[in-house]
Amino acid sequence: MKSWWPRRAKAANDEQLATIEAAASGVERALRRLEWTVIRRLDGLLQGDYRTLMRGTGLDLADLREYQHQDDVRHIDWNVTARLQVPHVRVFTEDREMAAWFVLDLSRSVDFGSGLTAKREISAGFVGVIARLLTRHGNRVGALVYGNDVEAVIPPRTGRRHVLHLLHAMERRGAKVAADQKGMTRLADLLHSAAVLIPRRSTLFVISDFLTEPGWEKPLAQLQQKHDVVAVRLFDPLELALPDLGLVPLRDAETGEQLWVDTHDAGFRKRFARIAAEREEALRDSLAKIGVDALELSTADDLVEAVVRFADMRKRRVRTGAAKPKAAA
Repeated sequence: MKSWWPRRAKAANDEQLATIEAAASGVERALRRLEWTVIRRLDGLLQGDYRTLMRGTGLDLADLREYQHQDDVRHIDWNVTARLQVPHVRVFTEDREMAAWFVLDLSRSVDFGSGLTAKREISAGFVGVIARLLTRHGNRVGALVYGNDVEAVIPPRTGRRHVLHLLHAMERRGAKVAADQKGMTRLADLLHSAAVLIPRRSTLFVISDFLTEPGWEKPLAQLQQKHDVVAVRLFDPLELALPDLGLVPLRDAETGEQLWVDTHDAGFRKRFARIAAEREEALRDSLAKIGVDALELSTADDLVEAVVRFADMRKRRVRTGAAKPKAAA
């Protein structure tokens, strides 16, 4: 018997939608795991002091007090100082309504991890935790996603669903990055794009392993002049020191170049460690000269300890005003 019900034509993108739904459910599980294993622990450790994670843009005068060592000289009230003959500074209450942006380097080098966790995973975990902590209190978060170029701009919004959207964009980029990246990462391009695409003062989390072509320091310094910038540097312990594994192949994740090295050679391991240490020192010096807060995030780190370390670093920075920042290792 012939059916008069119209047959549903198979949609051309059914498989694509199924893939997206499966990925979204995976992101949901990942975020739920972060909420149970990390954020619940942080609620007790931070004791609600989430405001240390961001510094607001609106300032309301709250009080006047005598100048103390390491106070920001820009906050000196010269009229009161002249009248009382004792330096006084203004104390402000900061407005919490400031957007946070994650400036994400998701190039191929962040796929590396010598243990169970790759740099990409620790990056996603950090973004998920910070974004969820901020959006729960009404703050908006957005992202710039870089793979081979700036490939996605996610406008800042609030809410748990938006955090899921952000994490899904990171996961989607991770699935395609191996196939289409060519050449070295150009972090400077990402930072230049951030300067153009983020016009209002915001808190910027620049999350990268800083394995990039040179020239990123100047655009980062220009961002720091306008925004509250935090450099989150991803690394793996194996990038700092090689164990004795005998003859092993090493491949450059950025260029694809591969060579065999003899890690049994003690002299080679010493040279590798020395060059890695010099690079570490140069990177830390560059970030300190620029004046950004810097958090070093290892694939071996516990996320709870890392976020608490970050919050402590921000508290110290607020107390010391314009004092030279140090990396939180």
